[in-house]
Amino acid sequence: MEKIIIFDTTLRDGEQSPGASLNNKKKLEIAKQLETLGVDIIEAGFPVSSPGDFQAVKMVAREIKKAGVCGLARAVKADIDAAYNAVKYARRPRLHVFLATSEIHMRYKLKKAESEILKASAWAVKYAKRKLEDIEFSPEDASRTNKKFLYKVLEAVIDAGATTVNIPDTVGYSTPYEFGSLIKGIKENVPNIHKAVISVHCHNDLGLAVSNSLAAVLNGARQVECTINGLGERAGNASLEETVMSLTTRSDIFEFGTSIKTKEIYKTSRLVSKLTGISVQPNKAIVGANAFAHEAGIHQDGLLKERRTYEIMKPQDVGFEETKIVLGKHSGRHGLKARLKKLGYTLTDKELDKAFLRFKKLADKKKEVFDEDLATIVEDEISAIPEIYKLVSFYVSSGNKVTPNASVTLKHKSKDLKADSTGDGPVDACYKAIEKITGMRPTLLGYNLNAVTAGKDALGEVSVRMKAGKSVVNGRGASTDVIEASLKAYLNALNKAKALGKK
Repeated sequence: MEKIIIFDTTLRDGEQSPGASLNNKKKLEIAKQLETLGVDIIEAGFPVSSPGDFQAVKMVAREIKKAGVCGLARAVKADIDAAYNAVKYARRPRLHVFLATSEIHMRYKLKKAESEILKASAWAVKYAKRKLEDIEFSPEDASRTNKKFLYKVLEAVIDAGATTVNIPDTVGYSTPYEFGSLIKGIKENVPNIHKAVISVHCHNDLGLAVSNSLAAVLNGARQVECTINGLGERAGNASLEETVMSLTTRSDIFEFGTSIKTKEIYKTSRLVSKLTGISVQPNKAIVGANAFAHEAGIHQDGLLKERRTYEIMKPQDVGFEETKIVLGKHSGRHGLKARLKKLGYTLTDKELDKAFLRFKKLADKKKEVFDEDLATIVEDEISAIPEIYKLVSFYVSSGNKVTPNASVTLKHKSKDLKADSTGDGPVDACYKAIEKITGMRPTLLGYNLNAVTAGKDALGEVSVRMKAGKSVVNGRGASTDVIEASLKAYLNALNKAKALGKK
């Protein structure tokens, strides 16, 4: 397999993302992880831009042992000198020189003619070549550059000593067919192109950075410049993880390999997100929290029967622990049964039906049902004692300037029994109403309320301890409504006492 060189610019272009700023320590930590990931070249920064960036690039160059370390420079002597003095300590140093070549950049930004740009480009590469062997040149805004002029610039910089020519889609303007054709045209019209590696650096303004990069690979590019999590100016750059996993997963189309250790991808993504402070969107391809998560019942059923029905990659291949079966209102019995089995609960069909009915009711109230929720459901519904008294409904009025009042209806022997009561609080009022209906007067020894899971829609679990007659019994109930959970816990304990003949 022919290799695609992975050039990571997270520490340079990625850091240019609004809101992302890395100190030297953080840059080095990311660089070491990029080396572990297996990237071929690390573009560590833009040394002339600030003393801090110079020191960061220098530090990375000294510490990194396997990957090449690159510094960016404009086609200006001071830039090239700064970049060289920062990367010269690397085992595999590279200088990356750039100069804009599109008409719009030449006219409005640089105010120079084509002849001046051509001369400056060749001069910059020659000057850099006197310092290092490995020189990369980028004609900035190449995708909007006149093709004939672009061919001339590339031929000139290769003659001057460039070993890599990078073709940037600087503003993310190109489309896959168009960009692939551009690379093909370069191969066919630059006479000395065989002396250099064709690289691409695509931005994501139209959401096409990865697609454009892959189209370029199919047409002759052998280096892809990308960033972790797709960080970069404006809408970002081609995402390393998406590019690499596209090449890996669709090897039937892309007959190329990379040096990336894919199992390090998720770890690297998390590190970059943590240190830059820029979160990864949940539905982000490859590394998003939902990338290997399934909620729909049809998907869960197919997945449990054969993973490949709904997953084209193994989550472990990119560093996730496993596929995530998300239990929510769209989930089915197969997904619930599989999760319960994993939690250690083996249920009969009848027990599963009961648990599924309770699960669906809870799922309608909250977005995701967690393992702790399921454990409570099973213990409440499957291991429940006979319900001598069952909660039908309740109504509570309470406030800081009114006496709490409760109206509770229980079912007993097919009859609905109702009672009203007041109390020190809404729970106390409910409990006193229950006592009126049941005729039982237990002594409440303990009451405890916990949130089973996180979030405002968390399942609340109430446990009570009471003395009924000569014995002490415990009760437990759960609901997203803490009053309902309190009622269920109290009735659970009373039913235990009643069933055991303790009055």
